[in-house]
Amino acid sequence: MSDTFVDEVTKQLSDTSIESSGVSFEGKSLKLDTEDDAREIIQAISSCQNLHYLNLEGNTLGVDAAKGIAKALESHSEFKRALWKDMFTGRVKTEIPKALQFLGSGLVLSGAQLVELDLSDNAFGPIGVEGLAVLLRSHSCHALQILKLNNNGLGIGGGKLLSRALLDCYNKSRESGRALALKVFIAGRNRLENEGTKALSEVFKTLGTMEEVAMPQNGIYHVGITALSEAFIQNPNLRVLNLNDNTLTIKGALALAAALPNLQKLQEINLGDCLLKTKGAMSIAAALAEGHEELQKLHLGYNEIGPRGGLELARAMRNKEKLILLDLDGNMFGETGRQELQSELKDSGRLGTLGSLNEDENEDEGEDEEDDDDDDGGEEEEEEEEEEEEDEEDIETVESESEDRTVMKVDFGDLKKAIQEIQDVKLNDNQATGHKPVEDTRVVSVPEFLQHPTQEHFLLLGNNRLELIMKEIKDCNDDSYLEKLVMTLMKVSSLTANSSEQTKQAALSCSDALYRELFKWAEEHEQSSIANNSLLVHLGLIKSEDKKMKLAWNLDGCMGALEQAIKQDYFPQGTRETLQLFLRRPNLSMDAFPATKHKLMSTLCEF
Repeated sequence: MSDTFVDEVTKQLSDTSIESSGVSFEGKSLKLDTEDDAREIIQAISSCQNLHYLNLEGNTLGVDAAKGIAKALESHSEFKRALWKDMFTGRVKTEIPKALQFLGSGLVLSGAQLVELDLSDNAFGPIGVEGLAVLLRSHSCHALQILKLNNNGLGIGGGKLLSRALLDCYNKSRESGRALALKVFIAGRNRLENEGTKALSEVFKTLGTMEEVAMPQNGIYHVGITALSEAFIQNPNLRVLNLNDNTLTIKGALALAAALPNLQKLQEINLGDCLLKTKGAMSIAAALAEGHEELQKLHLGYNEIGPRGGLELARAMRNKEKLILLDLDGNMFGETGRQELQSELKDSGRLGTLGSLNEDENEDEGEDEEDDDDDDGGEEEEEEEEEEEEDEEDIETVESESEDRTVMKVDFGDLKKAIQEIQDVKLNDNQATGHKPVEDTRVVSVPEFLQHPTQEHFLLLGNNRLELIMKEIKDCNDDSYLEKLVMTLMKVSSLTANSSEQTKQAALSCSDALYRELFKWAEEHEQSSIANNSLLVHLGLIKSEDKKMKLAWNLDGCMGALEQAIKQDYFPQGTRETLQLFLRRPNLSMDAFPATKHKLMSTLCEF
């Protein structure tokens, strides 16, 4: 396409960017409900002689608008790249599959052969995959090389449906003489868990053409990691592997280590925040020591790796001439361990590749003891460790708050008693001793209450406490609104346990209003999956992206208030089902209150 033609079309289309091979409306924040609303885009598509890509990121597309754009796409058989991330904000979920079906039909009728499909950040959940599956099964995706579905809330069901669609695409494409050869698959933050991951592993194993697989933060435990590892063996061209913020543990690390010798083209590995610990890190180090000379970046931060593991990883880097980054921050090397690590890397000429160690913690005091046992053939301790790690898909790893951060066995009865002693603020002690209570005339602000969420401060907010709390939340900007709302909800609802009857009733009433506001916001902004995710994080049912986040509220009270909210008409059925799924898993923090958790589960089962 000549520069003159580009200039002419640019003049016709005011603020639209048309480059040499496509059309971009990226970041225009256009609300496109009808075909007429999409007229500018339709004209741009029609005017582009060689439409190799269409970028609609950051706009919101309705069904009728999608239908109009699809008609315009029908005349572009040369179309290759659908860059359609973040284009359904504010849409009802039932709209999304229809919109995707129309867009897909436009591509099918055009005879186009997609090379890249990016639908990230659309949060369309399993129902959106139904619309996507139609396109994936068509001949338009037989040449697909890049598939990006990051942050879409696919869930296990969506993962399985996606797997079936891709396998169907492969089988049909193979029959036509050119088998699907997908190279890049990106699907982080989708709650795929073990079952969804196992289904997608079958796709990778069947294709054997993967070069990049990125599935961070999907709640995958060693069962899913093992399935992926077996699939990776069939993909020798894999160059980038990102499993950040899943839970490998030693079992997953061993499974992946067994696959690594077959993956000699790896350039980047990201296993940060995967709970590898020292033994897991050592297994990865042993697998990387021989070969892997193409490796450029290795991310293993925040894995509770001790000095022995760090040293073995450093030794494994000796032959990595192309290495530019070794990320080991946030582990547990201690001062001596850091010095030994740096000395080894200096010796091999790799010191310049070492990333920051600013967040490294002191060495785990229990590591030396564990190492000694290992040296002496301490099979008993290994068996205990395996017992603690088995069935991670149903058991959440518990990190103690003690300095050595070792996994501890805690007596639930003692833990409950301790929590109650710490969090039980008795406002009515004067009544118990027969003294007349003195009226407290202090005034407490909402920020003061949130900083110190005690019963006393809550009551001192006054009878209009709900209005004050809601005003505080609504004064937040859009980016921090959800976090502030859910955090406040937890702090208020925690007061429904171990409290005076006055506090309990006031906190329940306030919690109910906050839950109502949460789901109203989620529906209005079409962010149900994001709201559910935030709720799960603040209830301690899944890990937060913020590694420094601590649960500073009483989960006994939070569960009690949640149990009441679940009964209300405003509470989404999808959220009930999500909670039921995660609450089936043992969780040390919640299991400290067995009666409350049982009542919560019983209420969920009624729906």
